Amino acid sequence: MKPEVKRAQFWPLCLSLLAGLAQAASIAAPWNGQPLWWLQLLALGVLAWQLESSPSWQRAAIQGWVFAKAWLAGTFWWMFISMHTYGGLPAPLATLAVLGLAAVLALYYAAACALYIRFAPAHRAGRALLFAALWLLAELARGRWLTGFGWGGGGYAHVDGPLAGYAPWLGVYGISAIAAWLAMTVPQAWACGPWQRVAALAVLALPSVYQAGEPVMSTSTGRLQVALLQGNIPQDEKFQPGTGVPMALRWYGEQLGASRAPLVVAPETALPLLPQQLPEGYWAALTKRFTSGGQAALIGMPWGSYRAGYTNAVVGFIPGQADVWRYDKFHLVPFGEFIPTGFKWFTAMMNIPLGDFKRGDIGQPAFEWQGQRLAPNVCYEDLFGEELGARFADPAHAPTVFVNLSNIAWFGNTVAIDQHLHISRMRSLEFARPFVRATNTGATAIIDHQGRVTAMLPRHTQGVLTGEVEGRQGLTPYAWWVSRFGLWPLWLLGLLVPGAAWMLRRQLSNK
Repeated sequence: MKPEVKRAQFWPLCLSLLAGLAQAASIAAPWNGQPLWWLQLLALGVLAWQLESSPSWQRAAIQGWVFAKAWLAGTFWWMFISMHTYGGLPAPLATLAVLGLAAVLALYYAAACALYIRFAPAHRAGRALLFAALWLLAELARGRWLTGFGWGGGGYAHVDGPLAGYAPWLGVYGISAIAAWLAMTVPQAWACGPWQRVAALAVLALPSVYQAGEPVMSTSTGRLQVALLQGNIPQDEKFQPGTGVPMALRWYGEQLGASRAPLVVAPETALPLLPQQLPEGYWAALTKRFTSGGQAALIGMPWGSYRAGYTNAVVGFIPGQADVWRYDKFHLVPFGEFIPTGFKWFTAMMNIPLGDFKRGDIGQPAFEWQGQRLAPNVCYEDLFGEELGARFADPAHAPTVFVNLSNIAWFGNTVAIDQHLHISRMRSLEFARPFVRATNTGATAIIDHQGRVTAMLPRHTQGVLTGEVEGRQGLTPYAWWVSRFGLWPLWLLGLLVPGAAWMLRRQLSNK
């Protein structure tokens, strides 16, 4: 191959790589943790512009794969810390694991780009719709298949900005599709028809116009004072019997006893032992403290026995109730909470205290206290809005407040904390529900039903966040349809457009 040909192929791939890294930064900027909606549109717009000049579907697939691999690796690069720093996996293997995961997940987007070139119609408006539909399918596939890992989806860059108004209607995947449509439409603005330009402006302006009318999608169910505990227990000591375990038991025990808020929340595995493993009298004192007083508590800890199996649980104490309320985590983390078939060799190379937990049920009953129905979720369960949406099938028992209990100290003081905060903010927008977050190292925060952070502790500090959360009731359009049909409406919509493009091309080829 001639040198000039190699250069002609090399530089577009470099541009795809840089655009992918820009999309990663748009989810939560490395310098301040904020989402950058305009950067996400710009980054994806660069890929869309490149695809329009791609000579073949094979070339388009490579460009899409490079973009997606850079975007995904640039988003969850911090997994290296959990595997190498805390897990003891050699740095080269940890690096390969992160890049390998990104490379495999990027295949969804490579397929989307290849299919776009293969079936794109001549009409520019149709081309933009096809790209949006295929990008939507790639996002859905990544977030659903093989347990799903939709972390860093493009829609999360729009938790602030003009497209945020679509969240209570279409959810984060719908926002991703709209962003893809805009990314393909805007670079062609100079060549497309006037109606397509008007449509692009309308899509950007419509949410703001709608919000100006002050629509009411949920109503107040009253206010609740909460105390959210952030222990900042070092991850490399958290499960050590001689250091982290006594440190956690002492600090959380003191704060649970001293707090005067009506609801106290301690994060995921705040108590890193089973109830029967706790020091003598610890569990009895904790039970007496909350069942005989005027306060309730939600505490993250493991639960179960060898015979019954173990769960990553949230236990709840309510005054006057002897029986402990419990939520068992439903969506487990591969390699961290269960070992996929055929991968025991990989987990054996790490020193992470891995569990083989049982899965809880989806749509478990809420924790009811002081007129609020509190719906806990653990760690990255708030990434799966369709699973949280199952709790809205019966509006009379739907949550009024979401409670996230997390420990992402595995990933150090990195942008993972900001990314997770924006995930919770997106769920608040989708369901018009507040989120309270109790975490080990951050972000411990209170988020209102409009996705705004009203109070937050500094990350990687030890402290208690005391504040007020306003519960809400009522169904957003997204909560209504996702609780009944899951994500199937988006799947069908995504398949309908390329299906129509394929039929049109087939008819034209037969003429």
